[in-house]
This record gives sequence, C-alpha cells and structure tokens, in this order.
Amino acid sequence: MQLLTINYVPGHEIEALGIVKGSVVQTKHMGKDFMASMKTLVGGEIKSYTDMLNEARAIATQRMVEEATAMGAHAVIGITYGSAAVMQGAAEIVAYGTAVRVIR
Repeated sequence: MQLLTINYVPGHEIEALGIVKGSVVQTKHMGKDFMASMKTLVGGEIKSYTDMLNEARAIATQRMVEEATAMGAHAVIGITYGSAAVMQGAAEIVAYGTAVRVIR
C-alpha cells in the first residue's frame, strides 16, 4: 500500500474509491502524566508525550490503511494528520486521505 501526501500516484492513472480515515484517542498513565507536568517547570522535550503521539499516529495510520485495504485500494493519497486535546493528558490523532486504485 502506497501512502502519499501528494494528490496523485506518480506515473499512474488512478480511480478514486473514497475517503478513508483512522483515529485513536491516547493517553499516558497517571505517573507519566505527573512526571511530564514536572518537566514543564524546567523546560525541554516531554519525551513520554512525544512517544505517545508517535504511537498514536502509527495506530491511526494503520487503521486508515485497513479501511483502504477493505475497499480494494492500492494507495492512499492526500494523507493529512490532525490532532486535538480531548482532556488533559489525552490526545486524539486522526489520519485521513483518499483511497485509490491504480488503473495503469
């Protein structure tokens, strides 16, 4: 499955199958959330949140790919990611794009 942020598959004619998306709401456990809040006092990267968001993006991408595969897609084009804070320490990550079938 090709995953592209551009709106075409280079060198190929495509047929659009529809919008596909994947999402996840992810949080860290209370202990890591407490340690992250302490980090805000001294500044710097909050590695536990960086790791959480990377994991959430991977899950959202996989769910989007599963939806595209079920539609018979060869690729997803125009991929975009979005995020939103759902509550303190929890974030929603959404991945979406257009599932396409390569014709030639």
